[in-house]
Amino acid sequence: MTLRSRLTVLYIVLLVGLQLVLGVTLYQVISATLLKDVDALLESTSRRVLAQINRSGGQAFSPEIFAPLVEELEAEHLNVALQLWGVQENLLWQWPAQIGRPTKPLSRYDLYQQHSRFNTVTLDGERLRVFSLYLRRGNEPFGVLQIGQSLAFLDRLRNAMLRILVVWNLVTTLGVGLLVWTATHRMLEPVEAVTQTALQITRADDLSRRIPRFGLPKHDEIGQLINAFNQTLERLEQLFWVQRRFLEDVSHELRTPLTVIKGNLALLRHVPAQDLESVDSIENEVDRLTRLVGDLLVLSRAESGNLPLTFQSMELDTLVLEVLSDLKMVAGERVQLRLGELDQVVLCADRDRLKQVLVNLVGNAIRYTPEGGSVEVGFGRTETQAYVRVRDTGPGIAPEDLPHIFERFYRAEKARTRSKDGHGFGLGLSIAYWIVHAHEGRIEVDSQPGEGTTFTVWLPLERPDCAT
Repeated sequence: MTLRSRLTVLYIVLLVGLQLVLGVTLYQVISATLLKDVDALLESTSRRVLAQINRSGGQAFSPEIFAPLVEELEAEHLNVALQLWGVQENLLWQWPAQIGRPTKPLSRYDLYQQHSRFNTVTLDGERLRVFSLYLRRGNEPFGVLQIGQSLAFLDRLRNAMLRILVVWNLVTTLGVGLLVWTATHRMLEPVEAVTQTALQITRADDLSRRIPRFGLPKHDEIGQLINAFNQTLERLEQLFWVQRRFLEDVSHELRTPLTVIKGNLALLRHVPAQDLESVDSIENEVDRLTRLVGDLLVLSRAESGNLPLTFQSMELDTLVLEVLSDLKMVAGERVQLRLGELDQVVLCADRDRLKQVLVNLVGNAIRYTPEGGSVEVGFGRTETQAYVRVRDTGPGIAPEDLPHIFERFYRAEKARTRSKDGHGFGLGLSIAYWIVHAHEGRIEVDSQPGEGTTFTVWLPLERPDCAT
């Protein structure tokens, strides 16, 4: 049974159960109320008969004594029967109504109970409500007054009410069932779409498909499910795309040094003496492959969250000065490398990994800054974070390239991910991004073509529990 069918059956069962309880309760309450009204009528009529008996002053019972009362009852068109029985079960007086046979007691059983009571009896096939009033003069009983009224009207009303309740329950059950079936179809339509989309993706390997929201509210549970599923599809699509591009780029990157190695080896076979230049070229290319494999390993560990980090308390100014000293030879006379803003900043970080980030950013800035330009490195702090800012006067990065500069092997000409001398592989910024991410920080970049680029690394300040 489908979820739609189960929900429909559940709602119908709940509705039928609720209507059954309400129907039975309503039926009993109305029946009891109407019966109470009948009892009240019978009791009030008995008081009128007693009043007439008391006014007779002990005279023998005769129709003339009850004549005024009979006139009142006939004028009111009361559909009741009155019988006054003696202690010997002799009928002393009656006011015949068109129910039963008046010569029979309305309730023979109640003639001998010696107390007043209400009772429901069947007389000649007709249900009657009878009130039997036990009469005394002093301490001596002298008769029983029985007043009865037909319950035919009450039975007809009950039957009509029962038919109405049954028809109402059937109509509402069918209507609600159809409504729930339609509503659940509409509510579960997105779920069916999720299922069909997942099946189509599985069959066609098409991760570009997305599930429409069908106009669902922002905080709707199914809408949140669709958002989560679409985000998963987007992430999977990105991962598969990165994987394909990674394989293509690695193949491309490995093909070049291998081609050089193969060519130089072929050349060595044709020269009689050892060619040291060719050997050096082979060694350089092997070194490039070694660095590529190392960078890929670091990046893979960082992206999977398994990059080993050794946190320790460290002074940021010492690290920045060390990086500038190491890269001063690289800048040489071509680019002016200077220190910008300074502040006393203590971090809790992996010193070697953070140095790797700064070397990469400053090295890229030097490499892409034309001759006569400058690279400025400054650092400072806010209340909760520290920052390192690397600003250059290079050619800048195109706006369409900015969102992709931290992607591995990105090939944009000015994305600062590949060196002109062949020593870069487009992995440096990706590695820097994941190292900073592992430190619970972030990297921001601001660049205008022709005006230069500024990288800002934000890191949390030293924690009290930092390992020393």
